[in-house]
Amino acid sequence: MTDTTVWPHHELGKELSNWGRWGDDDQIGTLNFITPEKLVASAKMVRTGKTIDCGIPFDKDGPFPPGGWRRNPHHLFTLLPSDTASSKDGQIAADDVIIMGLQASTQWDGLAHVGYDGFFYNGMPARALNNFQGASRNDIAQVATKLVSRGVLLDIAGLKGVEVLPDSYEITTADVEAAQERQGVRVESGDIACIRTGWTKYFREGDRQKYVGPTAGPGLDLCRWIHDSEIAALALDQSNGEVWPTPVPGATIPVHQVMIRDIGLTLGEMFDFEALRADCEADGVWEFLFVANGLLVTGAVGTPLSPVAIK
Repeated sequence: MTDTTVWPHHELGKELSNWGRWGDDDQIGTLNFITPEKLVASAKMVRTGKTIDCGIPFDKDGPFPPGGWRRNPHHLFTLLPSDTASSKDGQIAADDVIIMGLQASTQWDGLAHVGYDGFFYNGMPARALNNFQGASRNDIAQVATKLVSRGVLLDIAGLKGVEVLPDSYEITTADVEAAQERQGVRVESGDIACIRTGWTKYFREGDRQKYVGPTAGPGLDLCRWIHDSEIAALALDQSNGEVWPTPVPGATIPVHQVMIRDIGLTLGEMFDFEALRADCEADGVWEFLFVANGLLVTGAVGTPLSPVAIK
């Protein structure tokens, strides 16, 4: 029997679709908004040379609780100084390896990460992704080195006067508009929008279950703002990439479906904006050069990164 359900996120996705906007062969979606002219202008955000780390460490104490479908990084040494201490000239060395999912901590979702109805962004069929070659289109390597632009931090928790937003709070267009007004900054075409929910608090306190639980985050209402604002990418300080659980009955991560599959947006999760928020509040400057490149992992659908805001 054919499923005749009319899903609100699929209807919205059709309306906001960027398929074909940059050609039928496009594989980077909204990162097309980061033009050479945008990069030149973004470099002018650097005024003091101050750098602020916006990532979560990659280690065994990472975001995910035991028994989940994602596991925290496992770091091992394959060569220790004691293994080389017998060298005649006194040379010692060390070497190591890490075993981890590509989305085990601060990470970008690529354009082959989430789709629906058998397709990913820009008409990529599900069959174009398999265990032998990974994603033959829309893989993370297409976008990993392009994630440098003007960044803007929108502090939604600060807007609401709280340290952290309530469980499952849905961030709306009205929220981001009010945050821009409060902070005296405007998101522009080609920007990387960074949204603070305050959710990092739970990770810092060691409550992993809470950190990956009923998170505050964007709802479907924000998708239209994302499309119309022409942002290049969206980075969040929570683990689910959207409000969780979703308020759309029967749906599974509907915001991912619209943002990634239809709009062609590279979506980031598990960033840490606490130090950046404090600095922005101190100097009143909420814009910066955001350097957030990932790894060139051929065929992958996501990537870890260590993002840096430079002011």
